[in-house]
Amino acid sequence: NAIAIVLCLWFLLARTGNMSTLELTSGYFVAAIPFLFAGTFLSLVVAETIQRIERVYFFDLIGAAAGCGVLVALLNWIGGPNTIIVTAVLFAVSAAIWFHLGGHTRGRVGCVMVGLLLVGLITWNAKHPIIDVQYAKGQRIKDEEFRQWNSFSRIALKPEGGMKSIVIDADAATGVAKFDFEHLSAKDRFDLAYEGPGFPYLLRPGAKTLIIGPGGGWDVSRALASGSHDITGVEINPIIAEVIMQKRFPEYSNRLYFRPEVKIVIEDGRSFVRRSSDHFQVLQATLVDTWASTAAGAFALSENNLYTTEAFTDYLRHLTDDGVMAFTRWGFAPPRESLRVVSLAIAALHQLGEDNPARSVIVLREDLQKLSKWGTKDTILISRHPFSPADIARVQRDTVTANIQLVYFPGTAEKTPFRDLLTAPDLNAFYDGYSFDVRPVSDDRPFFFYTVQPRDLWAFVWNASRATADYKVNSALPLLFGLVAISIVATLIILSLPPLLLRSRLPRSPGSLRTLLFFLFIGAGYILIQVALIQKFVLFLGHPTYALTVIIFSMLISSGAGSFLSKRLIRGEQSRLGLVLFLIVGAILILAAVVTPIVESGVALPFALRVLISVLLISPVGFAMGMPFPTGLALLERIMPASVRWAWAINAASSVMGSAAAMFLAIYLGLQLTLVIGGLFYLAAWVSMRTSLLAVRAAAELASA
Repeated sequence: NAIAIVLCLWFLLARTGNMSTLELTSGYFVAAIPFLFAGTFLSLVVAETIQRIERVYFFDLIGAAAGCGVLVALLNWIGGPNTIIVTAVLFAVSAAIWFHLGGHTRGRVGCVMVGLLLVGLITWNAKHPIIDVQYAKGQRIKDEEFRQWNSFSRIALKPEGGMKSIVIDADAATGVAKFDFEHLSAKDRFDLAYEGPGFPYLLRPGAKTLIIGPGGGWDVSRALASGSHDITGVEINPIIAEVIMQKRFPEYSNRLYFRPEVKIVIEDGRSFVRRSSDHFQVLQATLVDTWASTAAGAFALSENNLYTTEAFTDYLRHLTDDGVMAFTRWGFAPPRESLRVVSLAIAALHQLGEDNPARSVIVLREDLQKLSKWGTKDTILISRHPFSPADIARVQRDTVTANIQLVYFPGTAEKTPFRDLLTAPDLNAFYDGYSFDVRPVSDDRPFFFYTVQPRDLWAFVWNASRATADYKVNSALPLLFGLVAISIVATLIILSLPPLLLRSRLPRSPGSLRTLLFFLFIGAGYILIQVALIQKFVLFLGHPTYALTVIIFSMLISSGAGSFLSKRLIRGEQSRLGLVLFLIVGAILILAAVVTPIVESGVALPFALRVLISVLLISPVGFAMGMPFPTGLALLERIMPASVRWAWAINAASSVMGSAAAMFLAIYLGLQLTLVIGGLFYLAAWVSMRTSLLAVRAAAELASA
């Protein structure tokens, strides 16, 4: 497996990144090879140690938790490819231990040599990359002056069009702004002011400013050019804000982030706003999104808590009475992203008591020549209170000067989707009749980029043209359906190998299928709950990586403890196992009810306290969820020992398919209902247990004893 991991990694990194059916399928099966080997020897170990399954499963989960704990540090230290090679080293070490226990000296020595060679490969690869990302989203990566990984991104610096460009995950880019603010030319001042993102500073020159996602500093430069002396930039990625802009290459931006007017904070923008007590005259976010983090191009699967109704309500509450928000998004014909920004503004303004949001929104459009295919840039200005006649007159005059289209302003008679939405007497009727889904999204369904109407789902999956930006943005569902289909086919193929090659068939005893459904339900339920909780805690913990680490670590540790104590607490009794399943269902329903208010009210708490609260919320549920699997396997060993390995395989396969199902449910039903459905899977497990061999034969065995 150690050797297979390196070979599979090399194969996958050499792919072009075009997610065709063939490439997706080949990538899936190649990526599955190390897991096939791991599943093989894990199932053998479980089968051979079934009498102590609660201890074996405990150490399995503790090992997984340890991996989760060191993952972030490894990614920050040696990057993505080398972190995967570290797992190969761990497998080589495990093989050496196994050979040592069996007294096979030559095998042990060979494994130690493989491990040392892999450590040497990591060292060499860190300085002279030979196994590294070569393609991303169909494009070859080249001309990089600098690159560095952290736990959630790969950042590079490269020349582009006469300037330096910071590239996030080989796709999204932010140019490095370089201006001499002591001797700013008239042309530079005009260019900074008379672009869409510069208009809030034309309306509020010298404003106290909050910039979410300042990146290479263009919005900071616009604020400085307008005379602002109090600028706060909140950047989530420390490689961009600290390593590139302040430590390694500050001269590329004329030391922009060292200016006394500028304060840079490394934090998630939404979390910063929630805990801040300041009020700002301008709040700006220009093309800030999570597109970069999805190398498959499935942008709509990237939840984004920056663009939800609750987020916009937070932003508006942190504006001064004359404050203005400016959000720049991609514009299409007909509009989608930018129109959804307007729908979010409407919902947030209504929550704050503004009866006529149409008076508080202005929409600008630039780069009109790009509208036909890949989209222009739309800037939406949103005022805390209605724009004044002077504001509207200033925008009308300046759009003519800048040669920017004024798409919507209060009082306009020009019919556009923006005007239709802002003046619609029935918002639901507008949303239902519009060609795309532009309804406001919430923290419970934070999929801002996904705009396919439910009625058009199948038509989009089967008929959408891949040559359009619309397909690029909304490719989540075709990709998701493809992954689910491939997962099902791959699972069937792998499960068919034992009968074909090993003559190990699924037992045909009455009730055996229902018995194995028990393991399918608890596997799918576990992953549904886990995925929903990770998404729910992103805002609370302030970063996707923190949510991933804290939630998975807490669940694995607590589930391991539950597994360790399961034999002592359940004692192999079916009635006690049923009680545990009911406790899980009840705990999940309670957690689904309380997690949203806790998350929303606790964002401003100190980080350590937020982590503690998260662990305390998750651990009791995780403890109970660690008991059914080892208990079910122990019961299965007593009544149908030939099915133990099948139960392990089906449980693992259901977890893989459950992760894709979790995203599908979250997009259409929301995270809270996804969490509830995960809990109900444990109820389904109880039903299957009651009607299967686990109940009938185990009860008979206990009675005879």
